[in-house]
Amino acid sequence: MQLSCLNEFFLLHADYASFCSKAEGNGIFSEMDAAGVPSGAKYECLLFDMDDTLYPLSSGINLACRKNIEDYMLHNLQIEESEVLRMCLELYREYGTTMAGLKALGYEFDNDEFHAYVHGRLPYETLKPDPVLRNLLLSMPQRKIVFTNADKDHVAKVLSRLGLEDCFEGVICFETLNPSPEPADDLLDHNDEKISFPGDDMDSNSDSGSNGLSSKSRILCKPSVEAMEAAIRIANVDPSKTIFFDDSTRNIASGKAAGLHTVIVGSSVLVPGADHSLGSVHNIKEALPEIWEGQEAEQIEQFIQGTAIETVVRA
Repeated sequence: MQLSCLNEFFLLHADYASFCSKAEGNGIFSEMDAAGVPSGAKYECLLFDMDDTLYPLSSGINLACRKNIEDYMLHNLQIEESEVLRMCLELYREYGTTMAGLKALGYEFDNDEFHAYVHGRLPYETLKPDPVLRNLLLSMPQRKIVFTNADKDHVAKVLSRLGLEDCFEGVICFETLNPSPEPADDLLDHNDEKISFPGDDMDSNSDSGSNGLSSKSRILCKPSVEAMEAAIRIANVDPSKTIFFDDSTRNIASGKAAGLHTVIVGSSVLVPGADHSLGSVHNIKEALPEIWEGQEAEQIEQFIQGTAIETVVRA
């Protein structure tokens, strides 16, 4: 069965269809065989953060992204240079992302323009194909979904660079949780579900929620528990049978609050809310062998080791 622009999976608006069509053609999205999950398996779905989770922080992408955000604030929003760094950090801490904080403060700018500026000049060349991770992912029988605050274009570039285009059933990204306003008939929503913000139903004649922010300007993103719960609904997963992998301690805490099993990536020690810790995403098999429960151990080992040998030869 083929996915049609993932409209049975994403809560998206119509102008995303062209991206999905292109992505499917380029192998960005492909359907994973849900029937491959062993009956009675402990876990049925794996949610993966992307940036600094599927690749290491040392790639430099994070640092370059932060610099681009600061440049955008300085040159496009005319924020005083002396205030940029402080605001950037404070808004990130309070709202989850600096972009969400800027919107909450009333700064008006186009979301696509912001993403194009911030992600359009990143050193993607530092990301290399990761055949070891690729084969680890493909050996896992569960559904696998990327859950990121990033925009769709950035996701496509990163997965392509890492060689992971066909390892995930789909992606929950910025556009998924924050669709552009469109007529109701144009929504590619299989169950007519709307993402609502706290306070939206308190006054149907008001655009403001209980926090005083307009629901039109508020951005839904990790680490809010609302974003976690929205992702769970959109992906249609049972949180008690889903593992969430992320490098952010705040995201891990929120994931746990939403009922997910949690794994902190990039840390050798547990953080509040984490069930497991991984120094690297490559250590999944050692830390969570139960992911492969029900599969032949020898077959899994041959599959993964074969990739490791191939990597050494290529190096």
